[in-house]
Amino acid sequence: MVFIRQELPLYLTNKSTLYIIDYMNTATVNFKTEPEIKEQAQQTAEHLGFTLSSVLNAFLKQFIRTKTVHFSDREPKVPTQYFLDAIKEAKKNLKEGNTSPGFDNIKDNLDWLEKQGI
Repeated sequence: MVFIRQELPLYLTNKSTLYIIDYMNTATVNFKTEPEIKEQAQQTAEHLGFTLSSVLNAFLKQFIRTKTVHFSDREPKVPTQYFLDAIKEAKKNLKEGNTSPGFDNIKDNLDWLEKQGI
């Protein structure tokens, strides 16, 4: 495939126009996927400032280089209400100074916890 890109006119004696010919050494890869997956992938790539083609090329290069494939079917982890409440309580305790002292070893830590009745 050859792409021709016209550059700004050169101001030479004959005022000719410079054309630069870019040779793209590419191969076409076809594969099947669900239409919604393709659309979501294109939107995600575009949101990140890439084309889907550049993302797939990067994946293929990494695949070749590392000889590994990493998949994750996990949804992004959303903190539970219990976790959010625990964080809120920890921040409150920190603000009020209700924290343990620092310890250099586990024995001192366990002794302190025992004195606290924990």
